Amino acid sequence: MSISRLFQAGLLGLAVVAVTAPSGVGQGVQTLNGSPRSALNVPMNRAVVLESDQPFAELSIANPGIADVSTLSDKTIYVLGKAPGRTTLTLLAPDGTLISNIEVQVTPDIGEFKERLSQILPGEPIEVRTANDGIVLSGTVSSAAKLDRALDLAQRYAPERVSNLMNVGGTQQVMLHVRFAEMNRSVRKSLSTSLGVSGSVFNNDLGIELGTGSLTGAGTRAGALTGTINGTGDSQGVLGLGFSTGSLQFAVLLDALESKGVVRTLAEPNLTALSGQEARFLAGGEVPIPVLSDGGGVGVEFKPFGVEMNFTPTVVDGDLINLVINAAVSGIDPTTAVVSNGFSINGFRRREATTTVEMRDGESYAIAGLLQDDFTDLAAQVPWLGDLPVLGALFRSADYQRNQSELVIIVTPHLVTPTRGEALALPTDRVKPPSEAELFLFGKVAGKDTPKGVAGEVSRQDFGGSYGYVME
Repeated sequence: MSISRLFQAGLLGLAVVAVTAPSGVGQGVQTLNGSPRSALNVPMNRAVVLESDQPFAELSIANPGIADVSTLSDKTIYVLGKAPGRTTLTLLAPDGTLISNIEVQVTPDIGEFKERLSQILPGEPIEVRTANDGIVLSGTVSSAAKLDRALDLAQRYAPERVSNLMNVGGTQQVMLHVRFAEMNRSVRKSLSTSLGVSGSVFNNDLGIELGTGSLTGAGTRAGALTGTINGTGDSQGVLGLGFSTGSLQFAVLLDALESKGVVRTLAEPNLTALSGQEARFLAGGEVPIPVLSDGGGVGVEFKPFGVEMNFTPTVVDGDLINLVINAAVSGIDPTTAVVSNGFSINGFRRREATTTVEMRDGESYAIAGLLQDDFTDLAAQVPWLGDLPVLGALFRSADYQRNQSELVIIVTPHLVTPTRGEALALPTDRVKPPSEAELFLFGKVAGKDTPKGVAGEVSRQDFGGSYGYVME
């Protein structure tokens, strides 16, 4: 009985030992945490002196490549940051017990970077933090230019290890207002004469036509001498005089031309885009142009024409705007048509400007200007007869032509923000379709009723008043 009880007591003792034994990586080994300590931040290539509350006999660093340690006394430790990262510093007492495990975090030195950042960009609320071996920038800056300056400076302290979490404040939407203005003036003057004689002399037919004009469009002198005297096809003023003496007939033709013309072209496209984004605008159409395909057949390509504008705005600083602009006005020119394989292909007139400018909100630049003056004169005469005094004018012709063209392209950028939809007016708000009674009985092409709100206010205005876009 005593042997049985002794055996049971042995089993109970083994069970108690198994339950109370500390957990660890092996038999007789346990994890010692020591007293808790907060992380020790050490800038890279900088040193920190650490003082212990009680004397220690031994210290060690887990990764000497991250930080290096040395003792100054039995309570003072010298810690030097070598590379970004985390490691553990362990302190042991003279009796071998654990005093503490200290987490050492080595980070890039951002103290000098913060000083330089505040000097270069004063007043900008930029927050600087470290993450592993890099720098993290956050906050809201006033312009994209200052954001770029902060990133360039950070690259000097942590090359290729800069994280940008900054935002750009202020208005970042730009509306570009472009004005194309072109004037074409043309003047042409011409003067020519012709003298014709027809009849019989000594029973012989006589027909003489002298001068630089044309007695008849068909070239029949007889009809001209009987009263049908036609000048050239583009003549605006023709004076003819004819008389006969016996069997002889005389005819004199004075052909004069004077023409003047003025052409005015004006286009004002507006387009809005986000800073740094490209915007495109086309108001016009497309013309089919036949082209040869690879198989030898004839295909069709469409060429756009009209008012075109491509621009990329960048808000640099505050209200300073950088613009990359490509603006053009084109139109069909039938005078330069080419006929090929039975197809008539029209030419195009095109005025285009591509440039990069920088200006502030509301300022304007004339980015392109063209003044073209073409002058042509021509004098023709009958040899010797045109040199006669006074009468020589009957045997001379003069043609004078002058064309002047002036083109100006002006751009104006505006910083814009969205507004409420009811605050904007449309061109269609001015016109309301008439009822049948208003159209057939009173001959009105627009109805009486007007919309309510802002659209109604605009529709009640005269067409001579202000209209267009609402900007703040």
